[in-house]
Amino acid sequence: MHTAPDSPGARLSAVFAQVRAELEVREEFPEPVLAEALAAVASPVLPERDATVLELVTIDPPGSMDLDQALHITRATDADGPGAAYRLRYAIADVPAYVAPGGAVDAEVRLRGQTIYCPDIRVPLHPTVISEEAASLLPGQTCPAFVWDVLLGPDGERVAAQVSRAMVRSARRYTYAEVQELVDAGTAEETLLLLREVGRLRVQRESERGGASLPMPEQEVHEHEGGYAVRLRPLLEAEDWNAQISLLTGMVAAEIMLEGGVGILRTMPQADEGAVRRFRRQARALGVPWPEGMAYR
Repeated sequence: MHTAPDSPGARLSAVFAQVRAELEVREEFPEPVLAEALAAVASPVLPERDATVLELVTIDPPGSMDLDQALHITRATDADGPGAAYRLRYAIADVPAYVAPGGAVDAEVRLRGQTIYCPDIRVPLHPTVISEEAASLLPGQTCPAFVWDVLLGPDGERVAAQVSRAMVRSARRYTYAEVQELVDAGTAEETLLLLREVGRLRVQRESERGGASLPMPEQEVHEHEGGYAVRLRPLLEAEDWNAQISLLTGMVAAEIMLEGGVGILRTMPQADEGAVRRFRRQARALGVPWPEGMAYR
């Protein structure tokens, strides 16, 4: 969209740029970083294992190019072992395959910390030749990934899990809205139907262990008539299912690290009684009914 120099949109863009400058946001990648990224993409260290037979699918917002997670879910068979009801394969893009420890890209990534989503632009963590091309789990592209193989019981709890590097090839890409529409219509492929089944089981397990997820509306910034408009979009249930799979993988990783006695874990304690009492007073002040005996979650 073209905006006149004195339009509200142009003035806002100037303010956004000023904020990034004040916060020292690193918009451009230095030439040595880009050169190293191109060299890494040309000759990465790839895993020997081939898992391209898996019919992986990705689920992301519309237009996303940095596809870093893909999944495949089936019902477990007798060959998978006793107690298993579902088998989840979850691929996470192997970005480290293209980042040499101690190299220019590694140093730049440590300075950036994370991808920064601004109202007008997105400032990526890695050079896009890595994050949106070589390492992205784009449909039809063969690339390295960390593949989690998780067996779940009929209640959605972990039965067994392992992880290894492998070459994968995503078969299809979906948006959250497409997944929701296909599942609601009953025309979705098996992986998506089982995603709903497993996702709902994991929501129940989260509640039982004292967790709570708040379905806050998504804030979206859109260019609008020479300026910007903020819209609130209610979250789809499909987004919660997908988030539960990601959370499950993180928990499995934590369990493996605990078993191995290595790694750093981030945990949250149970809410103490004082916090719960304060929360109950706040609910009462807002006129929200909270029957005695109902857990805060």
